[in-house]
Order: sequence, then C-alpha cells, then structure tokens
Amino acid sequence: MGYLEDLMGKNEQIVLTTRQHWITIIGSLLVNGFFILLLLAIGGAFLIIPLLGPLSWAPLAVMAVLCLVPLWRLIADWLHWWNDIYVVTNRRIIQAQGVINKHVIDSSLEKINDVVLTQSMLGRMLGYGDVEILTGSEIGVNLLKRITEPVRFKTEMLNQKEGMGEMDAFESKAKRTLNVAAPSAGDVPELIAELDELRKKGLITDAEFQAKKAKLLSQI
Repeated sequence: MGYLEDLMGKNEQIVLTTRQHWITIIGSLLVNGFFILLLLAIGGAFLIIPLLGPLSWAPLAVMAVLCLVPLWRLIADWLHWWNDIYVVTNRRIIQAQGVINKHVIDSSLEKINDVVLTQSMLGRMLGYGDVEILTGSEIGVNLLKRITEPVRFKTEMLNQKEGMGEMDAFESKAKRTLNVAAPSAGDVPELIAELDELRKKGLITDAEFQAKKAKLLSQI
C-alpha cells in the first residue's frame, strides 16, 4: 500500500489524482539537459581528437564528475514534481508534497466556501491553471498552482461537496422514516433506490451500500 492510500480514512476513497503540469519542470529539463549534452560532447571530443600528445583520462574524469551535477539536479526536480500530488476524495482535498520528508495539507469539503479557477491563454491551450480553495479553516486559502486539468479538478471537487449534501439529506430522511412506529411497505425500497443512486454516483462504496441496505431491510 502506498503513502497516499495510507492517508485514507475509513470509507474514504480517492476520486481524482493530479499533479502540477509538466511545464513547471520544462525549464529544468532544458537547462540541465543542455549542460549534460554539452559536457558529453566535450568528453567525446577528448576521445575522438586527442590533442598535443597521448590521451589523458584526467579531463574525462573531470567531465564525468561535472556531468553528474546537472544530471542529479534534473533527477531531483523530476522526483519532487512526481511526488507533489493533489487529490480529491469523497471527504476532502489533499495536497501531499515531498520525496522523503512529507508535508500534507487537508481541506475538508465541508469547510470549502468557494473555489477560484485562474487560467491564462497558454494554460487553456496546454491544460493547466491555478485553483484557489477558500475555506473556513485556519489555513483560509489553499492555492494549487499550475495543476493539470484544473477545470476537471474544480468540477470533481464541487461534485463531491454536493454529494456530501445529498448523503446528509438521505441520512436525515432515512432516520425520520425509520423512527416512525410502522414504516410503510414502500418506504424502505424507496430509500434503497435512493441509496443505490448515491452508489452509482460514487458517493459511497459498494461495501457501504451493502451495509446500509442490510440495515434498511432489517427494519421491514
């Protein structure tokens, strides 16, 4: 089980996972890649065109060491990019950062007050943008910069928040119905049908559906 799965609570499921757009590391790729190719070309020249006497391995060793610096920088930037992820679950928004040392920020869907999406023309063309989450928590504002498919991320987040409201409404209706002395014969099947709709929307898992369904059937 991965680190992200370890963060999941009971009955919590991942709906969408994304990360920053590849454009955020294109600068590192171009700069460090250029130096790597340049140093490899210089090292190759020492092999092909020995100058002023026998070939010395000392310059090649220096070139190899120097080549490791931009190569390591490129690998480090890629690892940070790959491990910085943004997740929508059916309960919250998770922002996890770090390769070895992890830093995780949660925003409960219940506390989200508004969501602001910002996309430039280039962002719309390449599929990236900023999503600003305004919450009622101490953090207040959570800014996700240059994430991939920001429109889908925002839409899925709002869908899950709305789904939590639907689930609360269902629980309230089920409680009112089952608390009466003698529920009608059609009440429980109707509640099960509504529960199945929540399952189809991905708001509850199959296991949750079966557990709640069994509880409802036991009331008949």
